[in-house]
Amino acid sequence: MRTALKDAGVSGPLQLAGSHFAMGCVALEITQRCNLDCALCYLSDHSEAVRDVPLEEIYRRIDRIRDQYGPHTNVQITGGDPTLRARDELIAITRRVRERGLVPSLFTNGIKATRDLLRDLAEAGLRDVAFHVDMTQGRKGYANERALNALRLEYMERVRGLGLHCIFNTTVFDGNLADVEMLAGFFRREADLVRMASFQLQAETGRGVLGAAGADGLTVPGVLQRIERGAEARLHFDWPQIGHPDCNRYGSLFVAGRRAEPVFDDEALFAAAFSAGRGLRFDRHKPLTALRSALAFARKNPSLVARFAGYGWRKAMALAPGLAASGGKLRKLTFYVHNFMDAGALDAKRCEACVFMTMTSDGPISMCVHNAKRDAFILQPVKMSDGQVWRPLKTGNPGAELPLKLLKGRRRQEADARRRAN
Repeated sequence: MRTALKDAGVSGPLQLAGSHFAMGCVALEITQRCNLDCALCYLSDHSEAVRDVPLEEIYRRIDRIRDQYGPHTNVQITGGDPTLRARDELIAITRRVRERGLVPSLFTNGIKATRDLLRDLAEAGLRDVAFHVDMTQGRKGYANERALNALRLEYMERVRGLGLHCIFNTTVFDGNLADVEMLAGFFRREADLVRMASFQLQAETGRGVLGAAGADGLTVPGVLQRIERGAEARLHFDWPQIGHPDCNRYGSLFVAGRRAEPVFDDEALFAAAFSAGRGLRFDRHKPLTALRSALAFARKNPSLVARFAGYGWRKAMALAPGLAASGGKLRKLTFYVHNFMDAGALDAKRCEACVFMTMTSDGPISMCVHNAKRDAFILQPVKMSDGQVWRPLKTGNPGAELPLKLLKGRRRQEADARRRAN
């Protein structure tokens, strides 16, 4: 990772990848099936015809993540929508990820992610749940992103009290670009439950029908500006860096009542802290473990303690009215912007420096490469431990016409057009 980032010209003291962790996260796709048909879907034309990967192979991929990237690696249990997998298998997969010392997160559209299921998954070791909600999904009864906030609030209540960190993913496209500012403000107000809000820019990949971005301002700088306006704070998205800045931008806020302050606003202080803190882990799910790490850091770096004391005093003074109004409640909200590449315009340097991988039967591959060449991975037979070969397609060959019920995205539109013409 360090070599790839250096070759891409994006290494340095404020780069966390390659110094504090070997990999940002790894997607573990446990099904290709989905119960929505998103206009910017990254799945394949064949995805609905692909069987769920056997548990034995899923377990092997989990073990490979642990072997390759080490403990504490973030694993996104995803798909398709992972809640379409058999309940007992989804729970077993989550437990396996946690037992291997990895950090499991569930990435779902939320339709089948009931509170009972989330409770069982939390007991099995789930740490985060990320709900994908936006207007590309064609959910009936919701006219715009503001209307979808009611659904987001419903999903938040499913998580309340379960010890899970709640994340929301939003695909930004021509149709909701103007709503990014409103959404950022909404997530800031709901920081009591929401820990991260991720915005993913429109990309031409998979079976989606919308294609490449076309709106003015649908660029990383344009989206960052809208987030800052909505959050009513300068977020310093230029640092810290997590991987390639053309791919990922990251900014965090302290939120207390109606007051908000950027977490990272002293570049020299955090550059020194990141350099001194290599090897230390601050587990956001375990406050006592994080406190022990902070104390160990302080003992080793007394010269930085006074500087952080000044930083802490400055933040406390700025947040004091909000802390008083909220009964001392302090929350941290992170905004993340992902700029996935179009399938026909992959940048080799960015792919090599990727911090968002997908685990396949042959090992990890950059998420953007995986999306661009998905059939090469999901249609690959897998040899099992008993010598049998598992074949992924439910019906026909990759080039065969699929039944109408298995078609989504462009191929579904084409089939519907042919039916109307006939």
